[in-house]
Amino acid sequence: MSQPRKLHIKSYGCQMNVYDAQRMVDTLAAEGFIETPAADDADLVILNTCHIREKASEKVYSELGRLRVLRDEAARGGRTMNIVVAGCVAQAEGQEIIRRAPVVDVVVGPQSYHHLPQLLAQAKSHGRALETEFPVEDKFAFLPPPSRQAIRSRGISSFVTVQEGCDKFCSFCVVPYTRGAEVSRPVAKIADDVRRLADNGVHEITLIGQNVNAYHGEGPDGRPWPLGRLLRHLARIPGIVRLRYSTSHPRDVDDSLIEAHRDLPELMPFVHVPVQSGSDRILGAMNRKHSADDYRRVIERLRKARQDIAFSSDFIVGFPGETGEDFCATLALVEQIGYAGAYSFKYSPRPGPPAAEMREMVSAEEMDERLVRLQELIDSQQSAFNRAMIGTTVDVLFERPARNPGQIVGRTAWLQPAHVFASPDIIGQVWPVTIERLERYSLLGTLAPGPVQAQPFSTTSLPTTVGA
Repeated sequence: MSQPRKLHIKSYGCQMNVYDAQRMVDTLAAEGFIETPAADDADLVILNTCHIREKASEKVYSELGRLRVLRDEAARGGRTMNIVVAGCVAQAEGQEIIRRAPVVDVVVGPQSYHHLPQLLAQAKSHGRALETEFPVEDKFAFLPPPSRQAIRSRGISSFVTVQEGCDKFCSFCVVPYTRGAEVSRPVAKIADDVRRLADNGVHEITLIGQNVNAYHGEGPDGRPWPLGRLLRHLARIPGIVRLRYSTSHPRDVDDSLIEAHRDLPELMPFVHVPVQSGSDRILGAMNRKHSADDYRRVIERLRKARQDIAFSSDFIVGFPGETGEDFCATLALVEQIGYAGAYSFKYSPRPGPPAAEMREMVSAEEMDERLVRLQELIDSQQSAFNRAMIGTTVDVLFERPARNPGQIVGRTAWLQPAHVFASPDIIGQVWPVTIERLERYSLLGTLAPGPVQAQPFSTTSLPTTVGA
């Protein structure tokens, strides 16, 4: 029997890339590959790239330089190492990668990684690097289901992609150019995946997509279903105790989604709703297709539907033309909403989107100063949110042993890590935990005595939230 070949994947960027990496593992398992955490003993190395951040491609070339050394060492030892660049940088800069990095065997975009086995075979037969982008198709239809061993290696929680691509064309974003137009998976396919995961010990599902709440997959009745209806369908699958979704667009938060938050205890009360800016002028320049007040109304509707709901968001500071007044509007929005966490970045132009041609640039010094101010405000809100947990009893889904002997760690409904001293036998179960103290961003507590129900936690009690 031939020895299994070893596969190492390094993923950059978003949750979609994490999911894509898992499915590449599933696809290549049928070809005799098993995962290895180290690149130096791998027979196949895949860089699963992201094009969102500044200098993303340069990081890829730097990593390829290190891989070239490992590949040469493998060759001296009589072993072949193949190298693949996948993902959004591959989609955007395929020919340039082949020109600059002859060490690469295959370049493949995110819509075509299910063709990896044949691409690797073609590269071997041609004896040169291949860049292949297949016609747009439903890649999900071609992917094999993950094996039971693969599912169990991923633990208690799992991502499931339900939607890919985006039709919004925000002026700063490369996603429509690298991931393509919005495509939604049929409800039946998603439900089959979730059942398979649940049957193998997964209890929490996060539905993911570039614009996940634009989901419009075909339902069993032959009609397009919105995300809210899909969530109701999945909540009935035995074994699934928690549902989440990410990432959303404010314009696509519809009545069905709000009603799902009102009605489904399985749907967690923590929602990522990017806004990017609090200034209507900048939102218009970003082509976000919503105003700051539109966003506030979305948040207020969700809060009315579920009292304990909390939010995270994305912010860009220093977008071309952003004035001090525009930035103050962003701070005012953050102060009014009150976030349990957020991601914030300095604007960096990406090749392709219209914003790359804008010339009213904000100075680097001004961007640095604004980012510090914004992050200090967000950090203070996150700290207040976490401190408010002390003395309450909240449900925790336990995931794995913690670093400290005798401790296990899980996550609250709001994704905070919570550590307790308890038997690992309860990993995979939801238990109420009384929170006693805070250590950086982690909660520390004890299991509540007996099968008591967790106390309701209202985010409207926090001083930084709407309605306080």
